[in-house]
Amino acid sequence: MKLRHMAVAVIERDKRLLMMKRDGSRLFPFEFWSFVGGHLEPNELNDPRGACIREIYEESGLEESDLIDFRLRYVLLRQKEDEIRIQYVFFGRTRRFEVVASDEGNLYWMNKTQVQQLNLSTIIRGMLEHHMEHEHEERVMVGTIRKHPDGEKPRIQWSLMDDPLRF
Repeated sequence: MKLRHMAVAVIERDKRLLMMKRDGSRLFPFEFWSFVGGHLEPNELNDPRGACIREIYEESGLEESDLIDFRLRYVLLRQKEDEIRIQYVFFGRTRRFEVVASDEGNLYWMNKTQVQQLNLSTIIRGMLEHHMEHEHEERVMVGTIRKHPDGEKPRIQWSLMDDPLRF
């Protein structure tokens, strides 16, 4: 098994989320949507937050000083063939509306209700649904996606990430 570490940012401004429309990739031959973010570089494996800040700047021009209450909210896990994908999802807000063009895709500020209608990955869609139901939860959640035994759509199992020795 190999590991693939990724970090993405859910950035909000005036009840709108910053979304990136990608016209396709090596994974999808069709248009799909995502949040800003990407893969961790080898020297960033111990710093997913720093990697996410780097990706935010590269893809949107937003700097760390533009972000408010930026923190880890989810760790998403899934297996794809012989690879375990670990995705760190950070949430934050910004007052800055202007973003720069990126060769990764086109950026849009989308209403939260519109986002669920977009072509998103299954695990990101599930994370957004969970977040909308638990928006005021402060603790980090871990989501693991798995096939449903009856062949229905994949499901995400949620657990609270907590230090069991902390009192």
